Amino acid sequence: MNATTSRTLVSFDWAAKKILRDKANFDILEGFLCSLLKQEIKIISLLESESNRDDETDKSNRVDLVVENQNKELIVVEIQNSREVHYLKSRKAGLYGSAKLIVDHLKLGDDYDKVRKVISISILYFLLGEGETDYVYHGATEFYGLNNQSRLTLKPAQKQAIFNGVSKLKSNVFPEYYLIEVEKFQNLIQSDLDEWIYFFKNSEIKKEFKAKNIQLVQEKLDLMQMSESERRAFERFMMNKASERGMLESAKIEGQIENQIETARAMIAAGEPLEKIKRYSRLSEQEILKLQSET
Repeated sequence: MNATTSRTLVSFDWAAKKILRDKANFDILEGFLCSLLKQEIKIISLLESESNRDDETDKSNRVDLVVENQNKELIVVEIQNSREVHYLKSRKAGLYGSAKLIVDHLKLGDDYDKVRKVISISILYFLLGEGETDYVYHGATEFYGLNNQSRLTLKPAQKQAIFNGVSKLKSNVFPEYYLIEVEKFQNLIQSDLDEWIYFFKNSEIKKEFKAKNIQLVQEKLDLMQMSESERRAFERFMMNKASERGMLESAKIEGQIENQIETARAMIAAGEPLEKIKRYSRLSEQEILKLQSET
C-alpha cells in the first residue's frame, strides 16, 4: 500500500460534535451515508433537536439530520458516536429517541407523509456484545404474532396511503438501526464503507481511498488548519476520553474483584478446601485466609 499522508486529523466523534454540523462540511457526512446506505444521499438540513445543541459541557456526540435519498424521499437520520458508558445510558429509553426525531422534525412544519423513515446509526468504540463475527450490524423494527409468529405487514392500500402510491417500497415505516463496532474492525479494506470505518478507528485517510468525498476529510478535518482555541478544545476532548476510559476500566476491575471475593466467601461458608477456593475464586492464599478470619 502507498504511504499515508502525514496530516494530523481530528477524530470523527469530535468532528461530528463540532465541525460536521456546519453546512459547508455536510459533504463528508453525505459521503459516509452514501457508503453505508448504498444509495445517493443529500443532506437537507440539520435537525433543530435537543441533541444538536452545541454545548461544551455536553458529552453527547450525536447529530440529527434530515436527508433526501435518490428517490427524493425524506429520511431522518441520527448519527451517534458512543463510548460504552454513554451509549448504555442513552439507550435505556429504547425507541423513544427515534420517535422523538420524528416529532422534532414535524415541529418544523413538515407533514407526516414527507418522512419516509427514521434511521439510527451508532458508531461504537467498544464491543457491544459477545462472540461477534462482524463489525457492522443492521436491524429493523418488525412485529410478530405471539401465537403463531406471523409477521405483521401493511396492506397494499395502507402502503398506498402512507407512501403516496409507492406501494412496492421494500422497507417498512418503522425505525432501522445500524451498529458499527469500530474496535472489531481489523483494518482490512474490502469496501467503500471500510474506508470510512478505517478513518473512525485510526483518524487517518490513505491516499488510495476512493469512497465518495472521503478525501475531503484531509482538508476539512486537519488539526493544524484549525485555530488555537479549536485545537485546545480538541485536546481537552481527547483528555476527557482518556479519563473516561480509565474510570470505566477501573470500575470493571473492581467489579471482577468483588465477584471473586463473593465466590470465595460462598465457598468458605460451604467448607470447601483452600486449594479449591483458590482455583475457583482466583484469589491468593493470603487473601482467602484474610476472608476466613473475617467470617
